[in-house]
Amino acid sequence: MTTGRRRDRWSLDGLRRRLGRGTSTQLVVLMAVVAALALTGSLYVTGAAVRTDQREQAALAALDDYGSMVQKLGIETGLGSATLTEGDAAFLAGWLATFQSGNARGARTLEETCRTGRGGAGVRYIRSPVGPPVGLAALATTQADRAPGLGEDVYLIGLDKGVLCPDRAVEVVAVRRPVGPLDIIVGRVVDRSGEAWGRAVIVVLGAGLALLAMGLGAAAFARQRLTRAVTEVSQALDRAGVGDFSLRAPETAVAPELTELTGHVNGTLDRLEELLSWLRDSADQLAHDFRTPLARATARLDRLKEAELSPEALRLAQEVEADLTQLTRAMNEAMALRDGEAWVFETVRLDQLATAAAELYDALAEDRGVTLRVVAEPVQLLGVRSLLLRAVTNLVDNAVKFSPKGGTVTLSVGIRDDRPFLSVADQGPGFAAEARSDPAVAVARAVAQGRESHGMGLAFVRTVLKRHGAGMTIGDAAPGAVVTAHFSR
Repeated sequence: MTTGRRRDRWSLDGLRRRLGRGTSTQLVVLMAVVAALALTGSLYVTGAAVRTDQREQAALAALDDYGSMVQKLGIETGLGSATLTEGDAAFLAGWLATFQSGNARGARTLEETCRTGRGGAGVRYIRSPVGPPVGLAALATTQADRAPGLGEDVYLIGLDKGVLCPDRAVEVVAVRRPVGPLDIIVGRVVDRSGEAWGRAVIVVLGAGLALLAMGLGAAAFARQRLTRAVTEVSQALDRAGVGDFSLRAPETAVAPELTELTGHVNGTLDRLEELLSWLRDSADQLAHDFRTPLARATARLDRLKEAELSPEALRLAQEVEADLTQLTRAMNEAMALRDGEAWVFETVRLDQLATAAAELYDALAEDRGVTLRVVAEPVQLLGVRSLLLRAVTNLVDNAVKFSPKGGTVTLSVGIRDDRPFLSVADQGPGFAAEARSDPAVAVARAVAQGRESHGMGLAFVRTVLKRHGAGMTIGDAAPGAVVTAHFSR
């Protein structure tokens, strides 16, 4: 249930919700997104750098293989296409097979490369004007991309699955240069698994996770600190809302970011405590000043009524007594609103209050020929029972007094638009349209027209409802007026 206290701290609750749910959460999400983007970018850049390094290493190995091959060919490089025979081509084929199976520096076997996915295996191809080509023909037939950044006459060749390895596709860095009448292609398989790449990924992921953990920890710490600070400020305001100004918000101990806010809050609480103290002292003085003359006037009126009075004088004395009673009642109600105990909230059954008020005025209504009717369903809310009961009895008192003989006063309690309500409808003179639209105008009109009871009652009811976070509307009962108190959940 919502009470008047919540209206005094709605903005602070909103700040606490934003700090506790919105701002910190958004900060964590933003940090996570930034960390993820930075991690992805780092992995991409690192991967590109590692891939380039792997290709460069394969290119250097291929150039080294090419130089070794040309050197070992020796005088055969001087053969021309006119003098090259089929026997020479057979010799070159045998020589290439021997060279291919040799242990080139840093080379892995083709079987190892295909099995593990690791690069380093050498591939060769020689084509002569006489006889069939020797080596991996796909090096010559597959489209190759020039890689000038890796060296002159260096190409990148992608071999599909099944061309070199049965179960995997590979990338080859190849040197393609003629030697005499021979077209020679010498290449190395690029390392796809990439131990360096794996190490780089682990390092980057570790750094990213560490940064993300640090960011989440910092955000959680900031959220906890700010939420705790706002909670303590809210607690100080809650205590002030029930008349206890002994608690103040911490100014620097919890969250230095809120030092200015807590300073303003504490300054406001100090000023409110000072003003309330002054108001209480003034109310006590006024009560003392009023009680003495009211008591004297009441005593003198009692002695006057004991004397022999004419009917007219007796009527005037009774009216004066009623006025004195109303003044005493108004003063007592004002003092009740001032009293700190009136701020203590508890669970109150609104339907039971309506029934109690009807029972209290049942005898008066019967004397005036007015029927009291209660239409209520069980409704409970947080409030001050004594104040709410006085407010309801004020509405019933006004309705009974201004209902004609034979009229009906109806008290209704229920839920409307998911909000508790209590209404009192009479069949009296009602209010003008302007007064119905603004309860403050209704109070002023009632007092100006000499309907002090109605005016004082509505003023008291408005004050009590405002303290409970509720509102009051005045409608047309056709005939009469219906005053409705709308409470918040």
